[in-house]
Amino acid sequence: MRPSRWWMAVAAALVAPTAALAQATGLPSYNAPYRAFTRHEFGGAVSFADFDGRTAAEGMYRFASGAFDVGVRGGLLLSEGALDSRLLAGVEARYRVITHTVDFPLDGAMIFGGGLQIDGGTDVWLPVGLSLGRRLDVENSQVSIVPYAQPAAAIVSRYLGPIVGRDTDVIFGLGLGADFRLSRAFDVRVSLGLGDIEGISIAAVWIR
Repeated sequence: MRPSRWWMAVAAALVAPTAALAQATGLPSYNAPYRAFTRHEFGGAVSFADFDGRTAAEGMYRFASGAFDVGVRGGLLLSEGALDSRLLAGVEARYRVITHTVDFPLDGAMIFGGGLQIDGGTDVWLPVGLSLGRRLDVENSQVSIVPYAQPAAAIVSRYLGPIVGRDTDVIFGLGLGADFRLSRAFDVRVSLGLGDIEGISIAAVWIR
């Protein structure tokens, strides 16, 4: 991307009217700007949502589709009571839009998709955001680290019951994360959510 255009992608991610937190199921699980795999990857993530005792467990699968990579994820958001737990399902896509230059040192990718939280009613999440980061290789090692930041916002449609119906809001957040490539076939990924979606997510991913 030419230096005169990189700021346009940043602005689009921050002000797009359909912007959403780039984690499809409404949890603090963000994405680095790079595709880590050649064919596909699969793994699991544990998220501690909002620092209020809620824990989520999700399985993930992602595959390449041309310039995009597409992922599906699903799991369970557990609360203190079993009746308050929620089923999670979502789909995500990533598309590289920025390649670092002398003038701008970061790479960037648009992240977007959609997801559901289901617990008797269905909350709908519509995500889009911009991930900015840069891969750092450890000399004489297979290990590399991708620190990144992901400003994001979300359109969320929540089901409040048969009388009230639905309430739709736009919420905003910031994801800070790092992907740790420990071998050619294994990543550990950590992300921290700030803003309207807070919490920590840790994922283990196998790559092919």
